[in-house]
Amino acid sequence: MMKDSIVQLIRGDITKTEADAIVNAANTSLMGGGGVDGAIHRAGGKAILEECMKIRNQQGGCAVGEAVVTTGGNLRSRLVIHTVGPVWHGGMNNEEQRLKDCYRNSLTQADLNEATSIAFPNISTGIYKYPKSLASYIAVEEVSKYLLNKETKIKKVVFVCFDEENLELYKNELKKY
Repeated sequence: MMKDSIVQLIRGDITKTEADAIVNAANTSLMGGGGVDGAIHRAGGKAILEECMKIRNQQGGCAVGEAVVTTGGNLRSRLVIHTVGPVWHGGMNNEEQRLKDCYRNSLTQADLNEATSIAFPNISTGIYKYPKSLASYIAVEEVSKYLLNKETKIKKVVFVCFDEENLELYKNELKKY
């Protein structure tokens, strides 16, 4: 528990997670893709893609580290917060700060949209090859900082791990709190 919020860890499919907002590990085009991004677009239906297209037409997509919001479409969540994680290039291209930005900006968007619960996937650890141990540390650290230092409406944060390796890494990080 952090301040007035609960942090949970589960292994599962983020598209089936019940939360006001789920976070999508998107790409800069916002047009869907593989992994979490593709799964969210498939499960959420065309309403998500249509809103992503509007955002893309207005601002040209979403930059690495930034976050934008759409409807949850057919998902259990009312919102999808799309954030673009960094591709790992050995840590020499400001990847750490950009991954921190993903978490902070996603939480900020959740607050701005009055979400009281939010679920995160393991951002950038799939095809973007971010080292899972470093990514789990950053995720837990940034969420903890936000919950402890901000006035927030968020009462519940769920880290949703698709695989056992990430689940164990997150368990170890959360033990520190």
